Amino acid sequence: MAARIEKYEEIGELSAKMVEAARTQDWDRLVSLEQAVSVLRDALMSGTDDIADMTDAEKNVRASLIQRILDDDAEIRRHTEPWMEHVRKFLETANNRRRIDAAYGADRIGVGNPFA
Repeated sequence: MAARIEKYEEIGELSAKMVEAARTQDWDRLVSLEQAVSVLRDALMSGTDDIADMTDAEKNVRASLIQRILDDDAEIRRHTEPWMEHVRKFLETANNRRRIDAAYGADRIGVGNPFA
């Protein structure tokens, strides 16, 4: 059971680093850290986490770690969701511009095409 607690601790450490990456808008680092968390999470999910075999102390540690990870996740979302909304609007605007250009034939070089 100690090995499983260690995996939760590793995820907790990575999630804290993810919070810092989100705060500094280091999206590449955030993605890299999330991938590392995913590997650990998959390892946890592939095993059995029989709570009945855990001591009360282990249950408390596990619960505390999970709560900290969830708190970190909320903090990460607080930083990433506005950025994701900005990207969504940017892509929507670019897509609308392409449709307008296509509809009115403005895709000719130099006519209403900012990329020409």
